[in-house]
Amino acid sequence: MSSRETADRQQPGRPRVQRARWILPAVVLWLITMPAHAQNRGVYPLGLSAINSGVSAAAGLTYNNSFLFYARDEQKGGGGEVLATGQQAVLLDMNTLLWASSEQIATLGGARFSCAATVPLANNSLSSSTQGAISGGGGLGDVYLQPLILGWQRDRVDVRGIVGVLAPTGKFNAGATDNVGNGYWTPVIASGQTFYLSADRTTTLSLFEMYEFHTTQSGTQIRPGETFDLDYSLLKAFPFYAESRLQVGVVGYGAWQTTAKTGPGITAAEEAQRYRVNAIGVGMNLALPARKVTLSLKYFDEFSNQWTYQGYSLQISAAVVF
Repeated sequence: MSSRETADRQQPGRPRVQRARWILPAVVLWLITMPAHAQNRGVYPLGLSAINSGVSAAAGLTYNNSFLFYARDEQKGGGGEVLATGQQAVLLDMNTLLWASSEQIATLGGARFSCAATVPLANNSLSSSTQGAISGGGGLGDVYLQPLILGWQRDRVDVRGIVGVLAPTGKFNAGATDNVGNGYWTPVIASGQTFYLSADRTTTLSLFEMYEFHTTQSGTQIRPGETFDLDYSLLKAFPFYAESRLQVGVVGYGAWQTTAKTGPGITAAEEAQRYRVNAIGVGMNLALPARKVTLSLKYFDEFSNQWTYQGYSLQISAAVVF
């Protein structure tokens, strides 16, 4: 859940000379503004919870490893216009331990309790086609703690409610070009819902909503704007041997900045900016209950972004229940 940045692609109809003319000013702008003023997105790795968002984990201990790759090659303005091109990329290796109770809490409508901790390892880079590598960093990112997860299971819907916080454990120094963390605390509230659209529960619509409350960034006294995140999927399951099943279908995500970024040096124009992210793609989820293993693969292509970068994301996850 740290900063994420992109990969360069040739745009049809855009002459190479024109692209090169954009690259150098874009890199200079990124280097000047990124350490202190930039807020390109929220901290949640979009798309991570798109599949089976409302389904609670099996009772006991679960380990989940998610490999996330985000690549972006266009910087978009308030009207979706391309302001600059460049190369940005981030790799996230998300390691999550989750414990879930088998008991139901009668006073909370039969909810089951669980909690989780996620330790991310991150590597990000920024470069240009004319200057090569410009900046980058790698190492431990900001740890995500979910001390309270409540899950409800009904005939046609599963629901989860989550309270969590992102702790600034990743390396962050104001003005540095090798930061891995964000430099501020982020309390969050979130919820996931999975609706079973067919009586046999093989067609599912899943939604995941998160609201990020950003605190003041260390060393800059800037408070990033808050963010609403949305993941979603529409999947069809195909059962096969020994209760295993393969889900395939459409996945997507979105993010919207809801409040202004404020602090020293932030102009009125910057305060008025609100980033927006949209993406849609395809996903699959393979559940192997006999082996207590789940595997998933998702691809997202972003479109119509505003005041942020635009590109694509590839995500691979594996979970095992002990």
